[in-house]
Amino acid sequence: MWFSQSQEEVLKKLDVNPSKGLSSAEAKSRLEKYGQNKLKSKPKKSLIALFFSQLKDMLIYVLLGAALITMIIGEYTDSIIILLVVILNAVIGVVQEYKAGKAIEALQKMTTPKALVRRDGEAKEINSEEIVPGDIVILDAGRFVPADLRLVESANLQIEESALTGESVPTDKDANSVYEDPKTPIGDKSNMAFMSTLTTYGRGEGVVVATAMETEIGKIAKILDEDNDEMTPLQKKLEELGKILGFVAIGICVVIFIIALIQKRDLFEMFLTAISLAVAAIPEGLAAIVAIVLALGVTRMSKINAIVKKLPAVETLGSVNIICSDKTGTLTQNKMTVVKHYTYNKLSDVPAAETSLEASGDTIELVKSLVLCSDATYENGQGTGDPTEIALIILGDKYGLSRNSLNTKHNRVSEKPFDSDRKLMSTLNKEGNGFRVHTKGAIDNLLKISSSALVDGKIVPLTEDMKENYLKITEQMSDSALRVLGVAFKDTDSLIEPDAMETDLTIIGLVGMIDPPRLEVKASIAEAKTAGITPIMITGDHKNTAVAIAKELGIAESIEQSLTGAEIDEISDEEFSKNINNYRVFARVSPEHKVKIVRAFKSHGNIVSMTGDGVNDAPSLKFADIGVAMGITGTDVAKGASDMILTDDNFTTIVHAIEEGRNIYNNIKKSVIFLLSCNLGEVITVFLSILFFWPVPLLPTQILWINLITDTLPAISLGIDPGDKDIMKRKPRNPKDSFFANGAAFNAILGGSLIGILTLLAFYFGLHEHGYSLGSKNIPEDVLTYARTMSFVVLAASQLLYSLSMRSATKSIFKVGLFSNMYLIGAIIAGFILQLGVISIPLLANAFKVHNLSLMDWGIVILFALVPLTVNELFKLVKSLLKGKSEE
Repeated sequence: MWFSQSQEEVLKKLDVNPSKGLSSAEAKSRLEKYGQNKLKSKPKKSLIALFFSQLKDMLIYVLLGAALITMIIGEYTDSIIILLVVILNAVIGVVQEYKAGKAIEALQKMTTPKALVRRDGEAKEINSEEIVPGDIVILDAGRFVPADLRLVESANLQIEESALTGESVPTDKDANSVYEDPKTPIGDKSNMAFMSTLTTYGRGEGVVVATAMETEIGKIAKILDEDNDEMTPLQKKLEELGKILGFVAIGICVVIFIIALIQKRDLFEMFLTAISLAVAAIPEGLAAIVAIVLALGVTRMSKINAIVKKLPAVETLGSVNIICSDKTGTLTQNKMTVVKHYTYNKLSDVPAAETSLEASGDTIELVKSLVLCSDATYENGQGTGDPTEIALIILGDKYGLSRNSLNTKHNRVSEKPFDSDRKLMSTLNKEGNGFRVHTKGAIDNLLKISSSALVDGKIVPLTEDMKENYLKITEQMSDSALRVLGVAFKDTDSLIEPDAMETDLTIIGLVGMIDPPRLEVKASIAEAKTAGITPIMITGDHKNTAVAIAKELGIAESIEQSLTGAEIDEISDEEFSKNINNYRVFARVSPEHKVKIVRAFKSHGNIVSMTGDGVNDAPSLKFADIGVAMGITGTDVAKGASDMILTDDNFTTIVHAIEEGRNIYNNIKKSVIFLLSCNLGEVITVFLSILFFWPVPLLPTQILWINLITDTLPAISLGIDPGDKDIMKRKPRNPKDSFFANGAAFNAILGGSLIGILTLLAFYFGLHEHGYSLGSKNIPEDVLTYARTMSFVVLAASQLLYSLSMRSATKSIFKVGLFSNMYLIGAIIAGFILQLGVISIPLLANAFKVHNLSLMDWGIVILFALVPLTVNELFKLVKSLLKGKSEE
């Protein structure tokens, strides 16, 4: 813990003289000992290993089994189709994993290529990779810090550390500070400088105490490099479904053979029948349909400024019930803004834009002095310099006092730069025939060197009561998490030395500034809370500032709902996890704390989203169920570790993405339940025919045709169904709920049973028309073909029409809108045309062993096909009426 030791102790331990630095020989020796100063990552998986890892899934095993079965029965085309689906899914997975591995590479690129060090008594510029512990590094404005340093010298040194701490304001550094508390947060270690942060002001020197993976940014790289292969809720559901289907298929085959032995049937014939049932039990197109629906969802989300890197992340969004958000740049605008100003007895809010209102003379003098006593620039929406000073220049623009016009009129002739001990800055500018000193800084320090005050345009003596008044307003502003800056002036007839500037001043007033919330975020947070989602703020900023922003946005209600990183360290992991739901704001936290917070929320079964933009956010972005990076202000590291990137850096987009994710999950569920209903109908048809010693109504090729062609088009159309407008008025679904929760299992069984029974009934009618029954022996082949054609058409048509009823589990097709999903209408029409083509075109009819039907039989077929749709709609109506009565 270098920050807790004095400069002398650190230099002695590292055996280096700061005036001479290391010798070239010693530096070479240490480079061999410690290695190069660059971040490392674990060996990458080969493309082949990545490919085979994609195949470790029960549903994939089931699909491969289906391919083998279709190959056995000679349907090679179907086998090829199924194998292509498996290969396509694996290739997509490989591409996604390869892209995700870019996070560490982005971290490596962040290390600076050059660094200024002192070696052999001379200042030399070297590659940062050659830096070793003990090197003396020289820092000045504009230079990146090449390694973790214990500062040994600092002069007005400020370093921008937002990538590590989340703070939008550069941190003042003091080489002479020593911190005895071992749990001092990174943002408070003013005697340290960290790798990949930026020097913005002043100069300093530091001795390297850590390089490469031992630096703070290196620790982040280690966290990012850990394996975290936890499955998304959708992947878990599909794996669970795949196992069920696999066991069902095996079970069916076993049952069939037992029945065959009891009934003394031909075993080869029963083997082919068992294959028919196994094929019926497996929805071959399921994996492809889910992939297509997710891919279409990704395309839709890109239009609302959300770029999804991993397909399952679309669905994961739908079950999110905790959004952990970084403050700076995500909930706030990431720019300091003056929001209040005060001259004696006049506290005013600053207008949001330029104002033509008449400002009092005191306010004009206040703003004028602040602008003249600043080194920043701001033109065409772009600022350079300290964020606090940029805010002052923007304040001047709002009151028509631009920096350029003021500096032209009141030329600066001398200055006394800011000093962290004085906490003041002064400039001497032309004022009429004389000069004026403008001094800004800490209000308590200004009051000590002021003897008068500007009140209503007049200079009056500064009394103790007036001082107390200024300090009272300062305290009020500080309690509101505003950063307070005072300003004073004095006139002089002649040039004065810098040391004589800061005496006998006239206090003008003070301003309060803050990094303000984004304008649209408050409404988005209210919408999220209505949808049962809890927003959490996680920031490296100070507690009071964070809580003030959280209160304004509606995230927190009191400071009791906040916790600092130091306080987290004092609590055991068990206690922290137990009480995690009591907190809404976490301040002054490190990257390790962020991961701990995410894990604590996840331990309660929550689905957690984490948003952020800095390097410090990357580990928690990776460990969250879904990591969301900012596209504009986000670092490459954050983007690489995330699942989704917001191209507009807008928190509101997250809420829209969650709404989209919920609808996508619902659509996938519709597709899955529809496919399983259809497959259940096929299983019932074949199983009952075998159980009662009837002829088999469907051939394996006919079942495959329906599974791969007729079912697939409506299933995809259901997958892109327009969203439910009321989706964000409901709580997030329980991620533990299966696809069959909330009555979905009943719907699947009801629909499947009706489809199966009606298919058998159609088969019976086909036989009956020719004078045969289900129990008849030696039925002619042409009669069987005709009866099978009727069952084949009823099965296909009933499934096509039943898809209309699957659009909503509670609303009728008329309430949802019969033609509100034209893709589904098109799919149904296309399905009927394909089915008509199969039985009408001789080549296809021979291949599928079907026959054209009479006009009367077409009427019977359509009538039967309408029954599952009608029954399901009547069931929804009854259910709705009963619900209405119970609510009364």
